[in-house]
Amino acid sequence: MKQRKSIYIKPLVILIDLFLICSIIFATSFKDYLNTSFLTYIILSWLITTYYTKFYNVYRYTQVGVIITLLMSQFFVFALAYLSYFTVFKEGEVVNHQIFIFFLILSFITFFKFFIFYILRKFRSEGKDHRTIILFGGINSAKKLKDLFHSKNDFGYRFNGFFSNSEHKSKEYLGDVKKGFRLLDLGGIDEVYCNPSEITTNQLTKIRKFAEEKDIELRILPENKAIYRKDFILEYFGTIPVLKPKPLPFEKVETHISKRILDIIFSALVCITILSWLLPILWIFIRLDSKGPLFFKQKRDGINGRQFYCFKLRSMTVNDDADKVSASKNDKRITKVGAFLRKTSLDELPQFFNVLLGDMSIVGPRPHMNAHTKKFTNEIENYLVRNSVKPGITGLAQISGYRGEVVEKSDIKNRVRLDIFYIENWSFFLDIKIIVQTFFSVFLKEEKAY
Repeated sequence: MKQRKSIYIKPLVILIDLFLICSIIFATSFKDYLNTSFLTYIILSWLITTYYTKFYNVYRYTQVGVIITLLMSQFFVFALAYLSYFTVFKEGEVVNHQIFIFFLILSFITFFKFFIFYILRKFRSEGKDHRTIILFGGINSAKKLKDLFHSKNDFGYRFNGFFSNSEHKSKEYLGDVKKGFRLLDLGGIDEVYCNPSEITTNQLTKIRKFAEEKDIELRILPENKAIYRKDFILEYFGTIPVLKPKPLPFEKVETHISKRILDIIFSALVCITILSWLLPILWIFIRLDSKGPLFFKQKRDGINGRQFYCFKLRSMTVNDDADKVSASKNDKRITKVGAFLRKTSLDELPQFFNVLLGDMSIVGPRPHMNAHTKKFTNEIENYLVRNSVKPGITGLAQISGYRGEVVEKSDIKNRVRLDIFYIENWSFFLDIKIIVQTFFSVFLKEEKAY
């Protein structure tokens, strides 16, 4: 799919807004505002309030009324944050020109908001920055979309045609559903629209999965609101109701930021308070028990398939099968000290270094040996979905009893099922719950801990 230049519009607008706010403060040159604390406070307040008011959630089909609502809600909340600075840091003192500066910010941001809004509308009405769309459905839905995007050409959509298993004598008819999949596979399509009443449920499921794999936007055209579900967002393109899937947790930037903060803080604490004194002690026992290095490192698949070295404390004698055969019950390669390390999961402790390096997360799907990854990719459906996030030291599958050796095919199927559930339903508190349960599991006897 072609790279969309429009993805840079939002971050550019944010930077310009921040530039305008800082420029207004510097241009007025009032000494009470020309300090680091005030500028930092204002910038952070703006970014936080815009996130919660969804101030920058403006799309090509957004109407003027929505823009006005966003401006009103944003400046109401921002005004509270702005005035709070003087209450907290100036003890309620009325500082010269504080209202004047606020209204300058309001005026310039409002002007720029509408300026960029109408400039983009004009730009797109001339056929630039367009998005190519196709429809899976019947001729009635195709006519609605064609008429809508013709009358609203400033939306910047180009309707290529529709695919249906029923033949239609229309120049917009491009063939059956199978031809539609072939076109999607070739690339060049930005959005796919579906009418669920005009295609089968299996076809809709396949289209949604295909769109996710190809990074194509999916929109549903419901006959009525009855099929509206919690995992869809209801929007209106003109007068036409459209459903789009809600973004998954890991499709949001804030998810990665919050996870990374937790990873760094937690891993740093473990490394400083535990590993700093425990590793030298374990090194002595490992060295006395068998010859070889303290750490065992092995290449594993990381996020998006990127390879990294996963660290562990060596729990086996040095052998040539370490990268080919995983540990099994009563494995003769496991040393006496190694058996204790594996039973208590202490062998996993060096992976906190992997977390600090950014290769792993505290919680996520466990990384498998490369040999197993190749095997399971061919055998298990959706196995590679696990690679869409960073691998973890522990995960939902591990606290649910699916850890260690894969004895039966159902073991890896259930592991993948739980990993995908975690990816689709992530929350900060789910991570905390998994960490806590992992901690307690160390003190419990686990059947597969060998």
